Amino acid sequence: MADYHEFPDAPEGTPESKFVHLHVHSDYSLLDGCSKLDTLVAKAKSLNMKALALTDHGNMFGVLNFEHLCHVNKINPICGEEFYVSEGSRKEKNPTRYSEQTMHKKYNYHLILLCKNAEGYKNLCWLSSLAFTEGLYYKPRIDFELLEKYHEGLICLSACVAGELPQALLADDDKGAEELALKYQNLFGKENYFIEVQDHAIKEERYVAPKLIALAKKLDIPMVVTNDIHYANQDDAEAQDALLCIGTKRLITDTDRMKFANDSFYLKTENEMRMLFPDYPELIDNTMRVAQMCNLVIPQYKTQELKDCLPVYQIPKEFVTQDAYVLHLVENGLKKRYGTVTPEIVKRAMYELGIIFQMGFSGYFLIVWDFINWSKTHDVPIGPGRGSGAGSLVAYAMTITDIDPFKYNLIFERFLNPERVSMPDFDVDMCFEGRQRVIQYTRDH
Repeated sequence: MADYHEFPDAPEGTPESKFVHLHVHSDYSLLDGCSKLDTLVAKAKSLNMKALALTDHGNMFGVLNFEHLCHVNKINPICGEEFYVSEGSRKEKNPTRYSEQTMHKKYNYHLILLCKNAEGYKNLCWLSSLAFTEGLYYKPRIDFELLEKYHEGLICLSACVAGELPQALLADDDKGAEELALKYQNLFGKENYFIEVQDHAIKEERYVAPKLIALAKKLDIPMVVTNDIHYANQDDAEAQDALLCIGTKRLITDTDRMKFANDSFYLKTENEMRMLFPDYPELIDNTMRVAQMCNLVIPQYKTQELKDCLPVYQIPKEFVTQDAYVLHLVENGLKKRYGTVTPEIVKRAMYELGIIFQMGFSGYFLIVWDFINWSKTHDVPIGPGRGSGAGSLVAYAMTITDIDPFKYNLIFERFLNPERVSMPDFDVDMCFEGRQRVIQYTRDH
């Protein structure tokens, strides 16, 4: 578990912020976001903000650490992601499928999704995973079909100018924008869909913002104002620009490269955010409304709960228990490994088996033994073992590892001992060409 630092409180006299940032990128938005999680959380705490979102591009890599770090610092973590939404099917790989009537549409639109609770977190995980496994095409993508299946417990924001709704309005497709807004509102529910407006002094934003506001008022859809945060402090803009050059393989001196319009993409104060749309204070108020709807504590499973999640390994009928079958495999394995099994070897094996049986991990050893044995008998090269698991004589006897712990004086307790109640963890290296076959085998069995 990482060490989560508690940062200093806001300076004495700093009023509690009535605004929440809902569109935030950390350095987990790879080669795009500049600030580390602790920098963002420390900045929010220094401004006496009681909630903060994390919405990295196309991934949830930082969510768990972010949630823990926020809780340590008494900040409500709003865990989310800025998704890439395919205009068609996520499974389609042809980005040129446009008719003349839809030329304004991008192939990948942005969309912000935020977790309200544990159910929302679970659905966010499904969406993020399927974006990679089913929708990866330059970017990890989802589509409306997935949103229909995994939208419960989530709040949806219409995103920046790269969102589908702003893109329609930029193309003056007002009717299409209205249909789109109603479509998302009907899916997520009136209380969970918000139109998002931004102002970074960009021409497109200033053109589309009044149209977004007018649309929201017409359809009675709540609005929020966000800043597209890519770095914590304004003076980090230059570093972020260099990072962007690395990501796009360009030079800072190039004049025709991708570049942010200015240095306003930082974690602003409440007053700075209020100045963006002073005639619409509800845009600020609604950020607090969203924060109050989000109460996520990511489930942390104890060892017993993790053991209960393991599939039950089906042992041969002649063995009454899993422990008995493990003992049988170890006895036969020691004979094959050593030929002559000395009292010293027997003593060490029985010591390890006692701990394994006591802690209830026979099923885990059998599962790992099974897929490694299958791999070795189906021409999938497997590594000899590494890490603390190589110190187990039981694992060596069962051919889970191929390193003799006696020869190298390896210690079993580094892998498993009753004083540290945690799941054992074998590090298994296998040939990348056959790995998918092994994964499929474990799914099927």
